[in-house]
Amino acid sequence: MRFVLFVEGETESKVLPAFFKRWLDPRLSTPVGIKTVKFQGWGHLCQGIKTKANTYLNGPDKDEIIAVISLLDLYGPDCFPAHLRTVEERVNWGTKKLEDMVGHSRFRHYFAVHELEAWLLSDPQIFPNQVSKVIPPREPELINMQQPPKALLKNLYRTKTNSTYKEIIHGIDLFGRLDPNLAYQRCPHLRQMLDDMLDLAVKAS
Repeated sequence: MRFVLFVEGETESKVLPAFFKRWLDPRLSTPVGIKTVKFQGWGHLCQGIKTKANTYLNGPDKDEIIAVISLLDLYGPDCFPAHLRTVEERVNWGTKKLEDMVGHSRFRHYFAVHELEAWLLSDPQIFPNQVSKVIPPREPELINMQQPPKALLKNLYRTKTNSTYKEIIHGIDLFGRLDPNLAYQRCPHLRQMLDDMLDLAVKAS
């Protein structure tokens, strides 16, 4: 049994299956698979999500698929109505819009608040010492659209290490060292996603 995970870029495609499985598999009697489907950004994902999701959920391997899950950064998409200003308003609106668009009981959508890199910031100790010492102490999902997590990391690497934060290269290394249990504790939206995935996997077993 496996999940199909729709993602908007290369970093997510490379790091998330192993990261999620390190949290899920110890809690399951049988490990699950996670297959990623990479889109070219949020616009491409939103445009193709209905057709692609239904291809998997109604295809010949449908009985082997626990669910199709899509994940987008909350920072980036410009499709939110202007009156929606809070995180919860945007998350709720975007989730409902995409889940209604697909219209299948085994499809779920989630947002990384505000970017995938927020999960990395849940453990400053995985970064070089010069960077870890100056990571803001606030909760990772509160690092918001004024200076989103990726921009923060790029600035810290440039000013503290005289090097460049490389999203894919550093992301693979850092996610490999990040304890998913710590990210789960400090990132409520990630926690909700993992809890839902666990519940779906248990029910499908």
